[in-house]
Amino acid sequence: MTKKYIYLDNINFPSDVKKISQSELKQLADEVRQEMIDAVSETGGHLGAGLGVVELTVALHYVFNTPNDKLIWDVGHQSYPHKILTGRKDKIRTLRKGEGLSGFTKRSESEYDPFGAAHSSTSISSALGIAIANKLSNKSDNVIAVIGDGAMSAGMAYEAMNNAGASKTKMIVILNDNDMSISKPVGAMRSYLAKILSTKIYFSLRETIKLIISSFSKRFSKKAGKAEDFLRSAVTGGTLFSSMGFYYIGPIDGHDMDSLVSVLKNAKEINYDGPIMIHIKTEKGKGYEFAEKSTDKYHGVSKFNISTGIQEKSQSNVPAYTKVFANTLLKHAEKDSKIIGITAAMPSGTGMDLFGAKFPQRMFDVGIAEQHAVTFAAGLATEGFKPYAAIYSTFLQRAYDQVVHDVAIQSLPVRFAIDRAGLVGADGPTHAGSFDITYLSTLPNFVVMAPSDEAELVRMVNTSVDINDKPSAFRYPRGNGIGVNLPSINEKIEIGKARIINEGKNVALLNFGARLKECLIARENLSKKGINLTLIDARFAKPLDEKLIWQLAIDHEIIITIEEGSIGGFGSHISQFLTEKNLLDNNLKFRSMILPDRFIDHNKPDLMYKYAGLDSASIETKILDTLNSKIIIKKTN
Repeated sequence: MTKKYIYLDNINFPSDVKKISQSELKQLADEVRQEMIDAVSETGGHLGAGLGVVELTVALHYVFNTPNDKLIWDVGHQSYPHKILTGRKDKIRTLRKGEGLSGFTKRSESEYDPFGAAHSSTSISSALGIAIANKLSNKSDNVIAVIGDGAMSAGMAYEAMNNAGASKTKMIVILNDNDMSISKPVGAMRSYLAKILSTKIYFSLRETIKLIISSFSKRFSKKAGKAEDFLRSAVTGGTLFSSMGFYYIGPIDGHDMDSLVSVLKNAKEINYDGPIMIHIKTEKGKGYEFAEKSTDKYHGVSKFNISTGIQEKSQSNVPAYTKVFANTLLKHAEKDSKIIGITAAMPSGTGMDLFGAKFPQRMFDVGIAEQHAVTFAAGLATEGFKPYAAIYSTFLQRAYDQVVHDVAIQSLPVRFAIDRAGLVGADGPTHAGSFDITYLSTLPNFVVMAPSDEAELVRMVNTSVDINDKPSAFRYPRGNGIGVNLPSINEKIEIGKARIINEGKNVALLNFGARLKECLIARENLSKKGINLTLIDARFAKPLDEKLIWQLAIDHEIIITIEEGSIGGFGSHISQFLTEKNLLDNNLKFRSMILPDRFIDHNKPDLMYKYAGLDSASIETKILDTLNSKIIIKKTN
């Protein structure tokens, strides 16, 4: 820490929070908020969400006995204040840096992170699992899940709530409502009623009433019970949650420390056999003027000047892949009214906000609902429309069943624009696009493409417009292109046709995706050593350019593939083809360069690719080693 704080300087763990009085918690919250702003101004990261839950974080650690009581943050964007209070204060300025703190909760990082996150809407499910485990182990520890209103929109959250309500398992879910109002707040009176409804007195009274009315007729008892439930629902607005078996409390002001502490204490101490829902209203970006006034509430920021709020963004004349995709699609949509844009809560991240601004009637943000997004697109495709589902690679994983059953099996022409392909930097392994080549290329009826530069991306978008008999996908990385001129929207690619960059001898290097630049550097270095290799930009993982691959196998001693994906992808399909055609029977050497069989921690992308062995130096080494390799087979007894 660079600043001196009255309370925070003396707090390293939640046990220290308990040493100060309740009246001092607000000051502590202010200090945590300031420390978080200072830290993120140096590191960048997810600021707005954390600012909104500072009071809640302090209150939770004050009331509950973490880490014995399990506190689970959904997604993890809002976990920075939690990290500051749980032994990671001195490391907070390493957020999202190599070998530093993760931007999300991470089990291996701290015992105060009982469940790792980064993808949305997992908190209630995991919390229920822990709560059931506690019950089976005869443990009385509390389990608390904090989930945002956006994450609550996902189907998984409702599946979990339905199961939790039916199981009658004690757990607490805190709905952090910072955007839309599920139940219209009615000011101080509602907060007061929430506190009343959470007290032990109320619960005792409720049970007493039940005992009294049970002595009367079943008819009277049933009506009285309904009246009590109706009154509480009318007061709290918790009809939905109540119907799912939750005892609903709220909404309350999530920045009112005294109300938070009171309600949390009551929820902790009551003897209620079942899940409890506490609905709090918060303001994303709370306490930092520039975040409060910003449209995105400083959800995700780069380094910034605290006094001005101005972010340090790298200036480049080279367009980002995301923007190239978005602008190309816009040009086609101007000419083709059948083109539909779809995204799952990531309009700006995928560039679909540009599409929505120009074609609001043809743009659909379905929220955090990737499964729905895919099947929704499939439905559109059955009626002759051309849906483009723009979804991050890591998030499309959540909809794989729908990709298989609702799209591929029916051979529906859904176009998948897969952003954030490959390693993505500071967000780490949870957001890496490592598996899409594998999980899409294995499916019949799919066209799977990957551009080597932004010009090729334009051509692939152009090509996809006319693929009307099967699904197609093109994957592209985060960040900027390499600075090549962009073609017109009329330039297309023959399906399954690779591109020959240059012809050499002995070694053929087949690139799939954005590693081509590194391949070119390796080729240049090898040429200085007298090695002139053939370099191919494959373009397609499916269908393969089988004619070209066959010729390469005949004319070369070595074939090496490279891709920004896991095992089972482009290289595996090449290997299968070579095997099926008996092309590996005549001393042809084949090697596949892929992401290693491990999750790569967050770092700068170029360093991540170096660790993965997919940089130019690694390519050069692989080629030299293969050229110099000798097969020695030893007979074993």
